[in-house]
Amino acid sequence: MTAKIKKIAVLTSGGDAPGMNAAIRAVVRKGIYHGLEVLGVKKGYEGLIHGEFITMNLGAVADIIHRGGTMLMTARSPEMMTPEGQKNAAEQLRYRDIDALIIIGGDGSFLGAQTLSAQGIPIVGIPGTIDNDISGTDLTIGFDTAVNNVVQAVSKIRDTATSHDRTFLVEVMGRDCGNIALQSGVACGAESIIVPEIMPDMEDIMAKLARGHQRGKNHSIIIVAEGAASAFKLGEELRQGTGFETRVTILGHIQRGGSPSAMDVVLASQMGGKAVEILCAGETDRMTAYVNQEIVSLPLEIAYGERRPLNRALYDLANQLAI
Repeated sequence: MTAKIKKIAVLTSGGDAPGMNAAIRAVVRKGIYHGLEVLGVKKGYEGLIHGEFITMNLGAVADIIHRGGTMLMTARSPEMMTPEGQKNAAEQLRYRDIDALIIIGGDGSFLGAQTLSAQGIPIVGIPGTIDNDISGTDLTIGFDTAVNNVVQAVSKIRDTATSHDRTFLVEVMGRDCGNIALQSGVACGAESIIVPEIMPDMEDIMAKLARGHQRGKNHSIIIVAEGAASAFKLGEELRQGTGFETRVTILGHIQRGGSPSAMDVVLASQMGGKAVEILCAGETDRMTAYVNQEIVSLPLEIAYGERRPLNRALYDLANQLAI
């Protein structure tokens, strides 16, 4: 990138994550601070392909910092998976003399970014996904809020579990990644945590329930990541194996909703500002990352690398604390 950046665009892609609006706000205001013209792309790559651009001024991002979801919206785009769709997306940017694109999203969104970069479009990615499964960064936008949403829900569920002497299995998001289950399970003192990365030991889980029952504890909380197993099947297996009454609660998309936590707002604001700085410095094919409590710039290709493994030490500690 040798030409001076004058006009940039920003879009959100993939699943929405609390804090995306704070990142959009930071990109827009930091861009304007540096004298850039900023456009927003509605509905992610689908909107990019079909030219759904809006002008982003200071007023456009007023009072969005505390709102969940994404004001630019997001949508699946099968068309972006085709060479023709990718070509059309790049042409839409060139037609409007847009010098660079900032993409807020997860690993699938970054793969789309790679196709645009291959066509000569300067790109910076901001990791926004509640799963916290992007390589290279310790945290992604939305993860902290999702964990807090689970903990708040489990706090309510535990009240009724205690009242009725029941074992509750709470299913949380995480098809391939157990970060939400692990972090929230530790935070709410779950008796067992079941994640996709580790095969559940049903005998050990039943033994924990039995030990708790022997010391007068007749209610338990088990956190299950959706990709690990069916909570309903596990609940039935536990009921048959222990004789304890079980109930299942699937939290679903409630985990994505609501105002972002303070942590996510600050993280998103820092990453949004850093993305603009990266472009102004003449760099491309980069991603913002949270590493050792600092926001840094890393090669975008790192995001496509091997996913950071589950924190096994934290998983083992959770089991030790739930004896």
